[in-house]
Amino acid sequence: MTTRVLIVDDQSLVRAGFRMILDAEPEIEVVGEAADGLTAVLAARETEPDVILMDVRMPNVDGLEATRRLLDGKESGPRILILTTFDLDEYVYEALRAGASGFLLEDTPPEQLVEAIHVVARGEALLSPGITRRVIAEFVRHPPAASRPTASGVDDLTPEELEALRQIARGLSNAEIALETGIDEELVRACTMQILQKLRLRDRVQAVVYAYEHGIVHAGENGELAL
Repeated sequence: MTTRVLIVDDQSLVRAGFRMILDAEPEIEVVGEAADGLTAVLAARETEPDVILMDVRMPNVDGLEATRRLLDGKESGPRILILTTFDLDEYVYEALRAGASGFLLEDTPPEQLVEAIHVVARGEALLSPGITRRVIAEFVRHPPAASRPTASGVDDLTPEELEALRQIARGLSNAEIALETGIDEELVRACTMQILQKLRLRDRVQAVVYAYEHGIVHAGENGELAL
């Protein structure tokens, strides 16, 4: 199955480099390019890509706002990989909340770029432990309002699913959850899909943000997880 990709970056040389890499992949089709967020939104609606490589810093409409416009209020939509020049980009937290499925450095090796596209196209997410720690740190600095009610969807989760959500919020993969709990990995995968469906979330990244924002897990003062 071919994965349709839209490349969004304000630098033409960067777009050309990504296109050259992806055009060589038989299972990837580049369906368009855009140089700013506004053009990206219009191009995405026209070309219906599966994955968007989205630069953060662009003129007119930046990548963060474009991500919001494409995904806000939607249960489905293109998977968006945020492209950033710096590993400690200040947009990480807001981009996750906006619906991004992961992050890539613009100098990512070609093979990692291709693999990342395949990963998010499958509905998975690029959420490394380092990214998870930074999300937790943001919640330490800006905790959710105490008055915010727990979403009703949580009540539909079984105890097993609730525990799996806590493990996902720690940044654990299905394989790591299976190893820690002694449950078959396929069962963990099925459980994860059930959680996403019940809570109407796109992927694991959104599950992490959801778990912290709704008080299912909490970040301690040192940034470590507190159940």
